[in-house]
Amino acid sequence: MRRIRWLLKRAVTGVGGFVRENAIDPLPIRRGFRGYGLSNLRSDAAAALNVALLSFPQGMAYAAIADLPVQYGIISGAIASIVAPLFAGSRHTILGPTNATAFLLFAQFAAFTAADRLFYLPLLVLFTGILLVAGALFRVAELIQYISRSVVVGYITGAAVLIVANQLGTLLGLPRPEAPSDAPKTFFTILQVTLASVEHVKWQSPALAAGTFLLWSVLGMKFPKLPIFAIVLVTMSGIYSLLHHFAGWNLSAFQAYTLADLAPHLPAIGPRGFFSDVSRLIGIAFSLAFLAALENSVMSKTLASRVGDRPDVNQDMLGVGMANLANAFTGGMPASGSLTRSALNFTSGSASRLSSIFSGLLCVGALVALGNHMDLVPKPVLAALVVCIAISVINRHHIRISLAATPEDAAVLVTTFVASLLLPLNIAIFLGVGISIMLYLRNASRPYLAEYEFSEDGELVEADKGKREIPAISIVHVEGDLFFGAAELFRTQIQKTSLDPALKVIILRLKNARHLDATSVVALEELVQFLRSHDRHVIISGAPKDVYRVLKNAGSVEVIGRENIFVNHPR
Repeated sequence: MRRIRWLLKRAVTGVGGFVRENAIDPLPIRRGFRGYGLSNLRSDAAAALNVALLSFPQGMAYAAIADLPVQYGIISGAIASIVAPLFAGSRHTILGPTNATAFLLFAQFAAFTAADRLFYLPLLVLFTGILLVAGALFRVAELIQYISRSVVVGYITGAAVLIVANQLGTLLGLPRPEAPSDAPKTFFTILQVTLASVEHVKWQSPALAAGTFLLWSVLGMKFPKLPIFAIVLVTMSGIYSLLHHFAGWNLSAFQAYTLADLAPHLPAIGPRGFFSDVSRLIGIAFSLAFLAALENSVMSKTLASRVGDRPDVNQDMLGVGMANLANAFTGGMPASGSLTRSALNFTSGSASRLSSIFSGLLCVGALVALGNHMDLVPKPVLAALVVCIAISVINRHHIRISLAATPEDAAVLVTTFVASLLLPLNIAIFLGVGISIMLYLRNASRPYLAEYEFSEDGELVEADKGKREIPAISIVHVEGDLFFGAAELFRTQIQKTSLDPALKVIILRLKNARHLDATSVVALEELVQFLRSHDRHVIISGAPKDVYRVLKNAGSVEVIGRENIFVNHPR
């Protein structure tokens, strides 16, 4: 019993020390206004206006991507922009719905009915926010850097292709039949449903979509700094209104909403009970939290490098988590760090976090003022803009690099991309991450072993294979990680070297060996015992202090012999 109390005390002390050592600032915004003046306020207001002109229509588009009413995307962008700056570390971050999170939500909610989507969305966003806040407190964001970029490129590319396929029906003016509730929405099932209805094409829809594509392309080439998304949406909606009035065009449009429709749907438990809801949503929540943390990490590091700030990815992760918790209780969809809106905020001269808060307040005002006019926006126009966004996130340069750099990167990218088309997106991204980690471990578990000999000048040089200057002595240079994955290969290679009957002494040079663990220590002890049983003597040379410390803690110094271990003392 005393032993158990001691272990519990050690565990509590360890966790407490970890939390104190890795403390997160609960309200970093209070430190952001030293020397703030009227000129800073003007800069923030101007930047906020530019961001709001992009954030409002993008919120509509991302809600359309996720098959949700447009106000869910607008609310998400507005609330996240107001809440996140209170807790995030970056002063230029703008949060809201993004391509990746909308794509993932769309794919996962495909098996839900329209009513179930709206019912379960607040609970899903709540779970996502809780996971992100917990991850920030335990500094999980620092592990994101170990996820291969090829996974992200493959996922984003696959998701973009998937969303283009999903918008084809709307572009062509086709009716959208409900898929079976248990059917996963993949690229091929979407294509099958679309092709089955192709005889019902309304020519006005693709004509209006083509005009949208043309205007987007022209403005993008001629005036890239303008809020193109908002301009195209308003212009094409106006053209459609004229055609509707004078030419009798009648296409599907979005539903107008009132203030009553903006009342939030609070997180609630479904009829099957809490644990059933958790099992149904937790996998999607993990995927959304992982993707939001990944996006936010990339975005915050990108902006920090441009302004010379030091990024704090865990503090930023807290901001994303708190923004999602707020969205769960105000009726928004999942939020993440938006690189496009954050970059616009930076280039527009943002001076502080207030620009994000101001842009959120502007979006709230527009949300209330423009609700009755949403039925003026034809669905083919927004579908065309969604396709433009999807195509723009396919980064051909990154794809080329991933395919050409190494076979492992190419395998990860292709696997993740194909899985994104064939499987639900949350499975596809974790499959890509799993393969990426497996390939990394395979490479890391292959330490470099080479025999060395002394040259005529007395320097250590790599020996020719099979030609040892002194047959009785083998100097083996070990370089790389000697963790559990490499232990067996390390032992096997040394045993193979020891088969030479002329060999009497093996000198293991561990100067560049790293990350020795329990498995490797056991393998080293067994190797020493094996060699001694075959009348071979083992000497460890140039052992770094951390390697020697592991051997000493494990009691292996006595097994090997203290006189046989020579520690490296760097000058």
